[in-house]
Amino acid sequence: MTHKRFFLELLLALVGYAAAVLISGQLLAGTEPGAGRVFLALLPVPPMVALALVVIRYLRRLDEMARRIHLEALALAFVGTALLTFAYGFLETTGFPKLSMFFVWPLMGAFWAIGCVLGLRRYA
Repeated sequence: MTHKRFFLELLLALVGYAAAVLISGQLLAGTEPGAGRVFLALLPVPPMVALALVVIRYLRRLDEMARRIHLEALALAFVGTALLTFAYGFLETTGFPKLSMFFVWPLMGAFWAIGCVLGLRRYA
């Protein structure tokens, strides 16, 4: 998979996700509790599955060095996210505001990006 194709597929998955979030959010407000409401709440999940598949396919096609960089970046993302979310969880017991689980993925993504930059600098 070329970088151009990867970014196109990634963009399509992200646009699908954004559209699903907007549609879901708009329709949830006027929907009665029940199966329809659950369906609408989960509408953004299939585009996220597509996004995950795009990333997995891309990672499988990388050479050994690029895979190593991403593995180390993902390790940093896992550990960094775990430490921050656990620490904040303990702070919530002292009265800090409760945060939505929606904050976890962007945090992990940011750590992954930082890890990729550090890995590229380390092995370049």
